[in-house]
Amino acid sequence: MTEQLGKRIRFLRKSKKLSQKEFGNLFGLAESTIGMYERDERRPDYELLSKFADYFGVSTDYLLGRTDIPDPTPHKEVDKEFQSFINDPELQLWYKELPQSDEEELRKLRTIWEMIKKDK
Repeated sequence: MTEQLGKRIRFLRKSKKLSQKEFGNLFGLAESTIGMYERDERRPDYELLSKFADYFGVSTDYLLGRTDIPDPTPHKEVDKEFQSFINDPELQLWYKELPQSDEEELRKLRTIWEMIKKDK
């Protein structure tokens, strides 16, 4: 679960086109500290983790890998029909790689699912 932390910090930092040094400067941290976080050699404390989440507009659960839904807004409910689709045991072979997919691939899958729903 927490092995996601470094990967997600790196992904979000790069999505904002920030170097490790630039990102560290935002929080008063050394470039080397950011590098250690991204390599999962060191973990930020809870307060800093919360600041990272606020900066990126994601939840701390997302950073820690406890959820794959980055948006922390409570009213954003996952489509139950989509959840039943991805949890269908008959489709296990088709989507067995889904949990290892990156964020962009998951967004594409969601877009395809929305197009399928509209065609009903």
